[in-house]
Amino acid sequence: MKAIIPVAGAGTKLRPLTYTQPKALIPIAGKTILSVIVDQLLEAGVQEFVFVIGYLGEKIQDYVGHHYPGLKCSFVSQNDRKGTGHAIWLTRDKIGDEEIIVVLGDTICDYDLQRVLSSPVSLIGVQKVDDPRHFGVAELGENNKVLHVVEKPLIPKSNMAMVGIYFIKETSILFEALNSVFANGALPAGEYPLTNAIEQIITGRNVRFDAFKVNTWFDCGKKETLLSTNATLLKNTDNRSAEAQTDTVIIHPVSIAKGCVIKNSIIGPNVTIGEETKIEFSIIKNSIIGSYAELEDVLLHGSIIGSDAYVRGSSQSLNIGDNTEIDLR
Repeated sequence: MKAIIPVAGAGTKLRPLTYTQPKALIPIAGKTILSVIVDQLLEAGVQEFVFVIGYLGEKIQDYVGHHYPGLKCSFVSQNDRKGTGHAIWLTRDKIGDEEIIVVLGDTICDYDLQRVLSSPVSLIGVQKVDDPRHFGVAELGENNKVLHVVEKPLIPKSNMAMVGIYFIKETSILFEALNSVFANGALPAGEYPLTNAIEQIITGRNVRFDAFKVNTWFDCGKKETLLSTNATLLKNTDNRSAEAQTDTVIIHPVSIAKGCVIKNSIIGPNVTIGEETKIEFSIIKNSIIGSYAELEDVLLHGSIIGSDAYVRGSSQSLNIGDNTEIDLR
């Protein structure tokens, strides 16, 4: 059993944060998006990982090497971002014919992973959505059997969106289908979706895929969903400030990393603060603050502040990238 985690995306919807760090390394609830995914897989017994890296990929490699020094893993470069199908195809020499679980690097879900990994058939994670036109969609039959899958349909025949988790037993057939997808050409956006290959496997090879419904799905591709994910994960974990702070009120849930210096402030609820950050005379709630940032005399809510950022003054809602200096006074 191997896990494939594609983390090559540029994260354009989260700019300017993602100009200097991969989306998968944005901090949430005391971890990063990537570490939440990896820890979940490790807990379920997955022991070998393949990371598909691209934009700022060296930071992914450094992070994995530092935080998971004993992890059995390899890295595959996707220099041209041509979709999830292309990303998975690039791992073919690392996978062979082993069973795989694919978890997209910006997707966090609550689900029974042990049950998924012990399934006798291949599986696709799904959840009901109000507007499925923006997602890959699965059409289901009896007993959650997947009849068809289609990528971002203009007229959806189902409201069951694919969340970005795939357990695939027939990997050799998958790579054959991906070769066929490449022969047919990319979509107008220049991408080869994994969805198209799975549709070929289901309809052309008569391979059974079932759907499993996740309990909760967080698509961390936008600021609003990232902050919502942070708040929910904080509530579900026992996060407490690492060190006592000076003349500061902490309203849990919060996650404050080691080495932070916070004075004369109110922090929380739903706040994650990276390591070695300094905050004075500020009120911060429902926000994510990166590492080595400095905040003074600010009022923040619904904000994301990158690492090494410096903010002084007063504000209501900010989305600031790394290595930024802002004076709002």
